[in-house]
Amino acid sequence: MEEKKQTASFMYSMKAVIWSFFGLRRKKDFDQDGARLNPFHVIIAALIGVALFIGLLITIVKFVVSQ
Repeated sequence: MEEKKQTASFMYSMKAVIWSFFGLRRKKDFDQDGARLNPFHVIIAALIGVALFIGLLITIVKFVVSQ
């Protein structure tokens, strides 16, 4: 019998990308990611994560410089 490959939702991909930014991923989760994650979702989630990170850095710098 042929098993259907279950793909992950976008939110699961976003969660995986956020944890990857910190470098904290359990081996069990890492192994599941290879089989479940949609590459398109990972790219979009990574771009969103990078944009949020840069926005946070700019906000912190503006706050510190204005003091």
